[in-house]
Amino acid sequence: MFIDPHIHMTARTTYDYLMMRESGIVAVIEPAFWLGQPRTNVGSFQDYFSSLVGWERFRAAQFGIRHYCTIGLNSKEANNEALAEQVMELLPLFACKEGVVAIGEIGYDDMTRAEDKYFRLQLELAKELDMVVLIHTPHRNKKAGTSRSMDVCIEHGLDASKVIVDHNNEETVEEVLDRGFWAGFTIYPNTKMGNARMVEIVRQYGSDRIIVDSSADWGISDPLAVPKTAQLMIDRGIRESDVKAVCYENALAAYSQSGQMQDSDWLSPSPIDQRQLFNGNSVLRGQQPIVESMREYALIE
Repeated sequence: MFIDPHIHMTARTTYDYLMMRESGIVAVIEPAFWLGQPRTNVGSFQDYFSSLVGWERFRAAQFGIRHYCTIGLNSKEANNEALAEQVMELLPLFACKEGVVAIGEIGYDDMTRAEDKYFRLQLELAKELDMVVLIHTPHRNKKAGTSRSMDVCIEHGLDASKVIVDHNNEETVEEVLDRGFWAGFTIYPNTKMGNARMVEIVRQYGSDRIIVDSSADWGISDPLAVPKTAQLMIDRGIRESDVKAVCYENALAAYSQSGQMQDSDWLSPSPIDQRQLFNGNSVLRGQQPIVESMREYALIE
């Protein structure tokens, strides 16, 4: 079994869900993020957040995958301060919804004054609600941005054990682990962290507090990156217990602190019934629906 704890399923198809389930992915976490072009009004954020806790949760369940999300104002759009102020008023309304496991992904993009302001405000919100935090580290000046992100978290009194610092690489991993934070790694085909490099990270640093994810989105990315990386680790001699830790157990340990995520969610699930609708809508387009009885489901499992 695998968990993909950072994947943007809004940008993916139902066929991706099907292939992910067949590859052993039982649960996903979808962080709120930038959609590729700026949103221009607060209503677009409200509709987006609603889809993360509503339609997307339903769509995943129709393929036997448990869906969770994180809610936050991403760093890129924090630079539109007039809009950011309105989004900040929305966040408490969604942060406590069922299935929301963290405030995120938040942090820095260009490390501007506005990004810093709204990063800090969202850390304070997480403190107030006693929530886990998911940090987006910048693509440029990554080492400095990662260090600064952790500095700010400590400055605001957050417990490092409740903060996942994502998009790490060889430059940042040692400091993140030494300071007691969770270290997430995004497996991308051409940027961030390749799966062969990930094998060497685990070989060098072990599996404690290391988390593998795909961050698959609207760009060139792979929703099967977690199981593929797990297989490569096995093939290259990484212990099975370490593979299980970085591709399943650590994500569960980190995000279950939210009280919204536990393994019984997928170990004792309801059977799939694709005849179900969400606000009158189906995941199907004329296909024969999959309908499992309790007995059939037990045999499948």
